[in-house]
Amino acid sequence: MPAGQLSDPCPDPRPDPRPDLHGTPSRPGPDLPGDPDVAVTELYDAHWHRLVRLAWLLLRDQLAAEDVVQDAFVATHRNWASIRDGGRVVGYLHAAVVNGCRSVQRHQVVVDRQNARDAAAADAHGRVDHGSAEVEALRSAERAAIARALHALPARQREVLVLRYYADLSEAQIAAALEISPGAVKTHAHRGLTSLRRTIDPLELS
Repeated sequence: MPAGQLSDPCPDPRPDPRPDLHGTPSRPGPDLPGDPDVAVTELYDAHWHRLVRLAWLLLRDQLAAEDVVQDAFVATHRNWASIRDGGRVVGYLHAAVVNGCRSVQRHQVVVDRQNARDAAAADAHGRVDHGSAEVEALRSAERAAIARALHALPARQREVLVLRYYADLSEAQIAAALEISPGAVKTHAHRGLTSLRRTIDPLELS
């Protein structure tokens, strides 16, 4: 998400041409592959890396991001008949990845609380707490600064900005993925961008 893109998103009145399977416009359900093995293989080849990075931006944990995306593809395979009928394949994947990241974050809150209780226990001497593995997915100082600022945002604002500026989804697509109204998408985007402008040191973005 380059710094130059940190501006309030504007609705695009044009029809949405975004791909839904692997680089072609969304197709009616009957035209999508009927075999879930074929469909998921095509989806995996086309979208695995970008979905993992999307999940990484939400979790900042490479292994957890890969697990979330893998689970999303498993769910797509399992529910392929109904997803195919709906014809919104990548939209389903985005929603599955976002929901999977939320589940990981909720679980991590529970784990952190338990670790804090364990650390305070009488038998905690010598206990070592190992942090989760991360990769340097954002290599430039500019991207690293934005990633840190994104991670500090409230979850909903972070989700909206990542889907808007990294995944390049429209307001309507973000609303569908997060199950909120387009108006709420605008509100969260505006608040998130305002927070980023206040948080990110201009020197880090120069």
